[in-house]
Amino acid sequence: MGTEAMILTGLAMVFGLYMAWNIGANDVANAMGTSVGSGALTLKRAVILAAIMEFCGAFFLGPHVTDTIRKGIIDPEMFKLDPGGLEQGARMFCFAMLAALLAAGAWLQIASYFGWPVSTTHSIVGSIVGVGCVYGGIEAVNWFGGDGFNVLTILRGKGGLSSIVASWVVSPLMSGTIAYLVFRFILKRVFYRPDPVAAARVWTPIIVFVVMVTMMLVLSFKGLKPFWKDNFGLKPMDFWPLTIGISVSLFSGIAGALISRRLARKVKSDDPALARLQADLYTARAMSKALMHLRRVHSTAVGESQEQAKRALHEAETLYSQVRDRTRGNTDSHVYHNVERIFIYLQIISAGFVALAHGSNDVANAIAPLAAVVETAKHMEVSTKSPVPMWVLGIGGVGIVVGLATWGWRVMMTVGKRITELTPSRGFCAEFAAAVTILIASVCKLPISTTHTLVGAVLGVGLARGIGALNLNTVRDIIVSWVITIPAGAGLAIIFFYALQMAFG
Repeated sequence: MGTEAMILTGLAMVFGLYMAWNIGANDVANAMGTSVGSGALTLKRAVILAAIMEFCGAFFLGPHVTDTIRKGIIDPEMFKLDPGGLEQGARMFCFAMLAALLAAGAWLQIASYFGWPVSTTHSIVGSIVGVGCVYGGIEAVNWFGGDGFNVLTILRGKGGLSSIVASWVVSPLMSGTIAYLVFRFILKRVFYRPDPVAAARVWTPIIVFVVMVTMMLVLSFKGLKPFWKDNFGLKPMDFWPLTIGISVSLFSGIAGALISRRLARKVKSDDPALARLQADLYTARAMSKALMHLRRVHSTAVGESQEQAKRALHEAETLYSQVRDRTRGNTDSHVYHNVERIFIYLQIISAGFVALAHGSNDVANAIAPLAAVVETAKHMEVSTKSPVPMWVLGIGGVGIVVGLATWGWRVMMTVGKRITELTPSRGFCAEFAAAVTILIASVCKLPISTTHTLVGAVLGVGLARGIGALNLNTVRDIIVSWVITIPAGAGLAIIFFYALQMAFG
């Protein structure tokens, strides 16, 4: 290996580590943000859990052979047609990948500093778009896939850059809708019952079964995807992976339900005074709905019926006022403390599985360009498929952990506290909705972003309590950061690409 090749390899290692560091600081923090924001985990414990799960996912389940340029945004074969020959094309390719790594890492660092949760996949894609345009022209970028503008192709994730843009809508819309429905279901079946603790004992085993089955399927279809592909040449939907995944998922769900059933029985209702308070809260919610209907009756009735409706409305308002006064000053976290304790464990389980699946897949955003430069510099020939040595996976795993531990708290605070107020039950709904969305997208091959999915789920939980529960200024800043991620990555990549050419002459 010549001097230039050694320098290129060294730069790839440094830039790859830098990119992985920023993945940890931004993307990984999303997976733990709801757990920290709800109080289910302290910041220190969240970092430890995420570090273990992300590193295991990256190092043990990460891809051992990766596409040179992810998502098919540009064709690496164009570098082989460089007018300067194959060796010059290989040099340009190395510069392009190094510029993409550095640009994506720089943009992620900027976003992390301001606490913006942005997609690392979109950051590296935007950077690759930049170097593709500057090297091969605008036509070098795969804007709509091979079939031109086709809605079905775009939604199936095969529409090139347009599929990435589509995920800005698909990801938060899917996860937000699921989170909204799950949270409303839990409110109706558990929290809005006269005895929420008793209701929780009934529903906890069912919820745990669904959660465990879903999480194991997420691990099978997303987390273990590189494992099946690299070791057995199989896809998650092939017979054996599918059979094993479903069997293990069902077993885990049944085991979790049986264990949770025994544990839920140990959760006791509090003293009679608190039980009366819970009943008053239930009555207050029911009376607020009754008042709405009585006011409508009073406004439409005539004659004697109107007088009777007026008296009924007055009595209902008096009762509602008395009940509301008895419950005023008591917070949900106090009244429903025992119920929320159940969801703490469910939220931690959900966050751990999402982190494991994330580490096994999204580490490729850092190691794919790194492995491509290492392989290309070694042979001075553009490599479209790059083997990933274990030490490269190690760099990715270590970088993710260090980034999470140092700057991860910034994005955690945005996702966990600044979008909407979270409790363990709300945080669980967000994590579970994100996991379900990832599972659906993996099976249906829909283009999604883990970051957008988690943020959308938090928005859905907030909307379930009304638009007033959301911090719209924070939501605006997040959406703006999503939109400018690709152009920001592209612009930085163009600058770094020219800078590297000048540096190497």
